[in-house]
Order: sequence, then C-alpha cells, then structure tokens
Amino acid sequence: MSDQQRFDTIAGLGNASIYTPNLDRLVGRGVAFTNAYSTCPVCIPARYTLMSGCEPPRTRVWKNMIFPDMHGSVEQRCGKYLPEVMRSRGYRTFGVGKFHNFPWDSDLGFDAQHHSEEFYLDPAQRARDSYAAFLAEKHPEYAWVEALMGERTEMYYMPQMSPLPASLTVEAWAADRAVECIRADDGRPWFGVVSFVGPHPPFAPPQPFNRLYNPDLMPSPYRGEPEIDHRDQQIPLMNRLVWADEIGNGQARALKARYYGEITYLDSCLGRILDCLDDRGDADNTLICFCSDHGEHLGDHAAWQKESYFESSARVPFLVSWPGRIQAGTSDVLVCLTDVFALATAASGAAEPRQGEDLLGILSGARPGREHLVAIYGIPGERDFKIMVRADRWKLIYLANGGETLLLDLAADPLEIRELSGAHPDIVAALAARGAAELARQGCDAALDGGRLCAVPYQSWRDQLASPPLSERYPTGRIQQFEFSRGIFRFPDGPAEIAEILAAATRAGNL
Repeated sequence: MSDQQRFDTIAGLGNASIYTPNLDRLVGRGVAFTNAYSTCPVCIPARYTLMSGCEPPRTRVWKNMIFPDMHGSVEQRCGKYLPEVMRSRGYRTFGVGKFHNFPWDSDLGFDAQHHSEEFYLDPAQRARDSYAAFLAEKHPEYAWVEALMGERTEMYYMPQMSPLPASLTVEAWAADRAVECIRADDGRPWFGVVSFVGPHPPFAPPQPFNRLYNPDLMPSPYRGEPEIDHRDQQIPLMNRLVWADEIGNGQARALKARYYGEITYLDSCLGRILDCLDDRGDADNTLICFCSDHGEHLGDHAAWQKESYFESSARVPFLVSWPGRIQAGTSDVLVCLTDVFALATAASGAAEPRQGEDLLGILSGARPGREHLVAIYGIPGERDFKIMVRADRWKLIYLANGGETLLLDLAADPLEIRELSGAHPDIVAALAARGAAELARQGCDAALDGGRLCAVPYQSWRDQLASPPLSERYPTGRIQQFEFSRGIFRFPDGPAEIAEILAAATRAGNL
C-alpha cells in the first residue's frame, strides 16, 4: 500500500501523463476496482480499518486522534488484527513500513515487523524506528539529516528533492526488507504487508525522479464555486494549518510534478518486489492487493491534504491480482478498505468479512456487490462529523456543521463541480435516510435526531481556529512539524534567539 495516493495516478487506468509500468503490470494481470473508497479518508482511522476489517463506529478511531475509550481496545471490539488471524491460519507473516497506529510501535501480530514512521517525536523513537536505525548503523554519513523524508512545517507543500539517494530512501528500504522477508522461506505460505510512506507530503522524490515531470505540462487544479468547494469548512481549515492557503496555479503544477515523481519512484520500488515474486516461480498463486489509505486533493476544489469526501480525497487505487484464480479486467463494484480483511481471509481458505465484503465471492459471481456505501468521518454529534452515501451515479455528502449537504452526480459531473441538492430533494432525502439507517444500525445515536441526520450550529473555519481546542493546540494557526527528536519545536522568536542558535551550532562544530 501507498500513503495519500489518488485514484487517478495509474497510467494503465487512463492517466497518459504518468509513468507507472509496475502498477500497470498489476492492472494487466488482475482486477482494477474503479469505485474504491477510503471510508474514513485520513491516516490513522483508515489503517485501523485495514487491520481490523471494521469501520470507525466499531474501532472507535474516528479521525487522526486517539481518544480514551472505556470499552477496551480495538482488538477487543473488533477481533484480532489481520496479521494475527493469518498467522493463526498457518501463515508466516511480516510487516514493513508505515503502520501509523497508536502507540507508534504497536504489536500488530506479525512474526516480523519493521516499522518506519514519517518523523520522530523524540530521540528514543528515532533510535527505535527500523528505518532510522538502519541509516544510523549502515549509513552514518547521513546522520546530519533532520527530516529524512523532506521538510515539513511551512515547506509541507513546497516542491522538494529527497536529501537521500534513491537507493537509501524509506521506500527503497521498505522494498529491500520486503524482498528479504519474501525470500526467507520456511515452508509455510506467507502473508505480508508493505506500507510505503510515499507519496504523502512533503513531495520530495530522489534524483532523478525529482525532474521527470515538467510542471508546464501538468494541468492546473480544477475548482468550482467556493461556496461548493469549501462547504466543508474542514478544507479551508486544513489549508491554513498546513501552510497551503495561498498556493497558486504555478506552484500547484510544480507540486503535481513532484507528486508524480514520487509515484513513479514508488512504482520502481514496487517493481523490485514484483520481480522477486516472479523469480520464485509461484507468482500465479500469489494474491497481491495494492491500495492506498486515502487520496490527496492536490489543489482540486482549492483543497490540499485529505479528510473530505470529494473523489480526490476519498477514492483510492485498489488493484487485486491473482492470475491463477482471478480473470483480469476492471470492476465498477463499490469497494472500500474494509474489504481487504475479507479478501485476505478468503484467499487463505475461509472468508471472515467482519464489516467488509467478500470480493472473491463477488468476482466469482457467488455474491452480489454493494448497492450503496456509507462512509463515516469524525465523532458523532461533534461539529466535524460527516458522512458520504454512494449509490449508483449519486453521492451525498452530509456535514453536521450546519446540516449542510452536497449532492453530486458522478456520471454527469466526475469533477464534482455542480451541486444538485436543490434540484433533487427526493434523492437527497433517500440517500440521507440510507445514511441515517446505517448510523442507527452501528449505534451512532449521537449523530441522529429522531432518526434523521442531526446538525450542530454552523461555525466557520476561522471561528473554529480561534476557539478551543484548536486555539490551544495551534496558537499560531499553523502546524509546526519540525524534527522533534532533534529538539526543534518551533521557529526562533527573533534575531536574539537566532544568534544563540547559530552560536551553539558553531560551538558544536556544525558551522
């Protein structure tokens, strides 16, 4: 899996501007699900969904924060994580890369687990992170690098280049570890998860991938009316927090060029894993699922990051290859990340769908596909709670903040520019009723009022940012993501502190 990869970034599925020969290999020998969604499109909830086969009402992980819960752990609520289930079925299991669970080095049930996170909260975490420890031991010449995957804070959405060569980035490291784990044959069948950090920002591909795409040949982002694009006030709020609120078309095209460079680089790392599988001689009996945890707005709808239910944020690539069992092609069946659990367990002999669907059963014709999909983000009853209901050509987005709705016709308007709630109140009512019924079924009573979707008083993003808890968490109105493990937490207050910092660096021999 990748992190923050849009659904429309695979050449073999129609993007003529990008080079992805290895993803195209998977497309050519498997099924590409073209209506695949991250039902809670942000890092931590999506990854708990993948590992548990359950949605936020059961995992109780509603957004990128973990809240105290009086009802036990995620595993107690959902059952054992997927790696533990596969291990109990006789599989040798391994996990490599970014898992983004809480705590960061949680035991997910793999026989071998090699963690690599995006950045490090303290020196102990950096020392224990498998990738950072590998660099420190094998390549101490790069010990000076603070941000191993690119600078964040005000540089989060600035075009960058990796400070490391292509052979030593976290993606290359993940591919190397995956190949080692695949080759460590002990006679058992194996189950592995390889989780790349890219193309999550900052967009900092290594040479020569940083210069493969000409920004002048990249299309500018598409935007609709601001009242529609930013009806979800979390979009302008996140833009402001990550220093992305003043990005023009020129910078957006440069960012897309580096984003595409990241994906082509990741594709080359994926190719090494696919080559290793082919060399084993049993590739036809190896099921491969490729997906991402969520997408990336990339400037579309005047938005950056994720956490909305626009297609660019919530829709993901989802490829399934098993040449010995699955006929190649495309499928427009509604699928989501919850289905990965059912897919793996079905391939191992007995499907355990939990809250997902048995995709192998659907592909064989033994089971029908979903008629609709309900996706949930945020804590029920709170201002940032929202849901998406997808059925046929229609998408309804309901925002608890003010009880706002967006009705979109994806067949006629795939860019989601035209909002149709006023023209089709009957469709809005029908989809909202489906969403409310699903929330009731999953016990999300705080999101309902008399069986209907409930609203909270509207608050603009500026008012949200000026009020607790955001005003306390982000007093500057920005997220400052420096390398905390090196004792760097903020910008200097002014010239006097700058002089102290430079003097200390000189004394330490760093200047």
